[in-house]
Amino acid sequence: MTTMLEKITDAWTKAWGEGDTTAFERLVAPDYARTSKTGAEGLAQVVQQIEESHRAFGDFHVTVLRAIEDHNLVAIHWETEGKHTGEFMGVPPTGRTVTVQGASFISHHDGLITNEAVVWDPREMLSSMSIWHLGDQRSTRRKSETNAH
Repeated sequence: MTTMLEKITDAWTKAWGEGDTTAFERLVAPDYARTSKTGAEGLAQVVQQIEESHRAFGDFHVTVLRAIEDHNLVAIHWETEGKHTGEFMGVPPTGRTVTVQGASFISHHDGLITNEAVVWDPREMLSSMSIWHLGDQRSTRRKSETNAH
Protein backbone atom coordinates (compact mmCIF):
# COMPACT_ATOMS: atom_id res chain seq x y z
CA MET A 1 0.00 0.00 0.00
CA THR A 2 1.32 3.40 -0.99
CA THR A 3 1.45 5.94 1.83
CA MET A 4 0.34 9.56 1.48
CA LEU A 5 3.97 10.57 1.90
CA GLU A 6 4.88 8.50 -1.17
CA LYS A 7 1.87 9.69 -3.21
CA ILE A 8 2.44 13.34 -2.42
CA THR A 9 6.21 13.24 -2.90
CA ASP A 10 5.84 11.40 -6.22
CA ALA A 11 3.15 13.76 -7.58
CA TRP A 12 4.97 16.87 -6.32
CA THR A 13 8.29 15.70 -7.82
CA LYS A 14 6.70 14.89 -11.19
CA ALA A 15 5.03 18.31 -11.25
CA TRP A 16 7.98 20.46 -10.24
CA GLY A 17 10.81 18.23 -11.44
CA GLU A 18 9.41 17.04 -14.77
CA GLY A 19 6.72 19.61 -15.52
CA ASP A 20 4.06 16.87 -15.54
CA THR A 21 1.33 18.30 -13.31
CA THR A 22 -1.33 15.65 -14.02
CA ALA A 23 -0.78 13.48 -10.93
CA PHE A 24 -0.48 16.55 -8.70
CA GLU A 25 -3.68 18.07 -10.10
CA ARG A 26 -5.57 14.83 -9.35
CA LEU A 27 -4.27 14.81 -5.78
CA VAL A 28 -5.39 18.29 -4.71
CA ALA A 29 -8.71 19.15 -3.09
CA PRO A 30 -11.04 21.61 -4.90
CA ASP A 31 -10.22 24.33 -2.35
CA TYR A 32 -6.45 23.73 -2.43
CA ALA A 33 -4.35 26.80 -1.69
CA ARG A 34 -0.60 27.34 -1.73
CA THR A 35 0.70 30.04 0.55
CA SER A 36 4.04 31.80 0.63
CA LYS A 37 5.31 35.12 1.87
CA THR A 38 3.80 36.70 -1.25
CA GLY A 39 0.27 35.45 -0.52
CA ALA A 40 -2.07 32.59 -1.40
CA GLU A 41 -2.58 30.99 -4.80
CA GLY A 42 -4.84 28.33 -6.21
CA LEU A 43 -4.00 25.35 -8.37
CA ALA A 44 -4.14 27.25 -11.67
CA GLN A 45 -1.49 29.72 -10.50
CA VAL A 46 0.75 26.93 -9.18
CA VAL A 47 0.54 25.06 -12.50
CA GLN A 48 1.41 28.32 -14.28
CA GLN A 49 4.47 28.77 -12.01
CA ILE A 50 5.62 25.23 -12.79
CA GLU A 51 5.25 25.85 -16.54
CA GLU A 52 7.10 29.20 -16.28
CA SER A 53 9.93 27.56 -14.35
CA HIS A 54 10.39 24.89 -16.99
CA ARG A 55 10.32 27.46 -19.81
CA ALA A 56 12.91 29.65 -18.06
CA PHE A 57 15.33 26.95 -16.95
CA GLY A 58 16.78 24.31 -19.25
CA ASP A 59 17.86 21.03 -17.75
CA PHE A 60 15.55 21.84 -14.82
CA HIS A 61 15.41 19.20 -12.13
CA VAL A 62 14.29 18.81 -8.55
CA THR A 63 15.83 16.72 -5.82
CA VAL A 64 13.92 15.83 -2.67
CA LEU A 65 16.55 16.11 0.04
CA ARG A 66 14.25 14.86 2.77
CA ALA A 67 10.55 14.15 3.13
CA ILE A 68 8.74 13.28 6.33
CA GLU A 69 5.14 12.81 7.39
CA ASP A 70 3.49 13.50 10.71
CA HIS A 71 -0.21 12.66 10.76
CA ASN A 72 -1.75 14.80 8.01
CA LEU A 73 1.32 16.93 7.30
CA VAL A 74 4.07 16.15 4.79
CA ALA A 75 7.27 18.21 4.80
CA ILE A 76 9.49 18.20 1.73
CA HIS A 77 12.97 19.76 1.84
CA TRP A 78 13.87 20.26 -1.81
CA GLU A 79 16.54 21.62 -4.11
CA THR A 80 16.08 22.78 -7.69
CA GLU A 81 18.75 23.29 -10.29
CA GLY A 82 18.61 24.45 -13.86
CA LYS A 83 20.34 26.57 -16.46
CA HIS A 84 18.74 30.00 -16.80
CA THR A 85 17.84 29.97 -20.51
CA GLY A 86 14.65 32.07 -20.56
CA GLU A 87 13.25 35.15 -18.85
CA PHE A 88 12.23 34.60 -15.23
CA MET A 89 11.02 37.13 -12.66
CA GLY A 90 11.78 39.85 -15.19
CA VAL A 91 15.39 38.74 -15.56
CA PRO A 92 16.55 37.94 -19.11
CA PRO A 93 18.47 34.67 -19.63
CA THR A 94 21.91 34.67 -18.04
CA GLY A 95 23.05 31.18 -19.04
CA ARG A 96 24.06 30.55 -15.43
CA THR A 97 23.25 27.38 -13.52
CA VAL A 98 20.91 28.26 -10.69
CA THR A 99 20.47 26.22 -7.51
CA VAL A 100 17.81 27.00 -4.90
CA GLN A 101 16.66 25.16 -1.78
CA GLY A 102 13.36 25.44 0.01
CA ALA A 103 10.70 23.53 1.86
CA SER A 104 7.05 22.73 1.27
CA PHE A 105 4.69 21.85 4.09
CA ILE A 106 1.70 20.02 2.68
CA SER A 107 -1.50 19.29 4.60
CA HIS A 108 -3.76 16.49 3.44
CA HIS A 109 -7.19 15.19 4.39
CA ASP A 110 -9.12 12.17 3.05
CA GLY A 111 -6.37 11.44 0.52
CA LEU A 112 -6.25 14.95 -0.98
CA ILE A 113 -3.85 17.86 -0.55
CA THR A 114 -5.69 20.74 1.09
CA ASN A 115 -2.94 23.28 1.64
CA GLU A 116 0.72 23.82 0.84
CA ALA A 117 2.95 26.37 2.51
CA VAL A 118 6.22 26.96 0.70
CA VAL A 119 9.34 28.66 2.01
CA TRP A 120 12.21 29.65 -0.26
CA ASP A 121 14.29 32.77 -0.79
CA PRO A 122 14.01 34.36 -4.26
CA ARG A 123 17.13 36.39 -3.41
CA GLU A 124 19.10 33.12 -3.35
CA MET A 125 17.98 32.45 -6.92
CA LEU A 126 18.75 35.98 -8.08
CA SER A 127 22.16 35.77 -6.42
CA SER A 128 22.82 32.51 -8.34
CA MET A 129 22.16 34.49 -11.53
CA SER A 130 24.56 37.23 -10.27
CA ILE A 131 21.63 39.62 -9.98
CA TRP A 132 21.63 41.84 -6.92
CA HIS A 133 18.29 42.11 -5.15
CA LEU A 134 17.10 45.69 -4.79
CA GLY A 135 13.99 45.05 -2.70
CA ASP A 136 10.34 45.26 -3.57
CA GLN A 137 10.12 48.29 -5.83
CA ARG A 138 6.31 48.34 -5.58
CA SER A 139 6.51 48.86 -1.80
CA THR A 140 9.06 51.63 -2.25
CA ARG A 141 6.92 53.30 -4.92
CA ARG A 142 3.80 53.17 -2.73
CA LYS A 143 5.69 54.74 0.18
CA SER A 144 7.00 57.52 -2.08
CA GLU A 145 3.52 58.16 -3.49
CA THR A 146 2.01 58.21 0.01
CA ASN A 147 4.64 60.67 1.24
CA ALA A 148 4.03 62.95 -1.76
CA HIS A 149 0.38 63.48 -0.78
